[in-house]
Amino acid sequence: MSRLRISAISYLNTAPLMWDLEQGNPADFDISYTLPSGCAAALREGTADIGIIPAAAYATIPDLLILPGVAIATRRAVRSILLVSKVPIEQIRSVALDTSSMTSVALTKVLFTKWLGGERRYTPMSPDLKAMLRDHDAGLVIGDPALQVDRSQYVTLDLAEEWNRQTGKSFVFAFWAVRKKALRDAADGARLAAIFQMSRDHGLRPENLTAIARQWAPELKLTERNVIKYLTQNIHFDLDSQCLEGLQLYYRYAAEIGVLPSVLDLHFADAFTPQTNNF
Repeated sequence: MSRLRISAISYLNTAPLMWDLEQGNPADFDISYTLPSGCAAALREGTADIGIIPAAAYATIPDLLILPGVAIATRRAVRSILLVSKVPIEQIRSVALDTSSMTSVALTKVLFTKWLGGERRYTPMSPDLKAMLRDHDAGLVIGDPALQVDRSQYVTLDLAEEWNRQTGKSFVFAFWAVRKKALRDAADGARLAAIFQMSRDHGLRPENLTAIARQWAPELKLTERNVIKYLTQNIHFDLDSQCLEGLQLYYRYAAEIGVLPSVLDLHFADAFTPQTNNF
């Protein structure tokens, strides 16, 4: 297999996905870490071959294939995608939006437009909650910063939990995607998908989750038990049929309100081989 460039997300919820990739032969891949929006930009610009992209990015970047079976998703409250407010949710009129992930930004707009009382004034901002709330009623924070919010001090809305309450569907925040050209030059999609699925499986072994918690708990000022609970109860790492249903519904709603282009079909890398596909 040709050496591939991976753009990964520097959040706790990707640690199990990266287990083999970090522990294995470093010559197999070039790995760099960034925010979700940075992964999308790297694939768009061609500076990475594979990325853990925000689900929304798939609607905006051409010629991507999804590596099947692996996701950062949830079937319930996720804890790391929060709308944090100074006022009751129904009184929110202005929202500062974390620029780190377009998926959560689009989800915020879908929830407000369809179920929480219509449009609000939105302002893109860096994820500094104090600055966000200085001039806005609420702020969207994602990832590790959201896990560190003292929720007793604010009104909070877990966006994944609200999505599930309104739709009954799982929500997919991110998944692995590969550029078609890179896959054509490197390997068949089934082989590549198996590598990333196996890395996820190994990362979720109890002994490896313990090692991840030992590393991340001090950095996030969380207990090791809390880290493991988050990775095993809040995050769902399988891009299964329920997640795909939720993903397609999200794309449909986001297109209906004009925050994302329409996504007609999902294309997967395991159906792609250089010998049989021409793009």
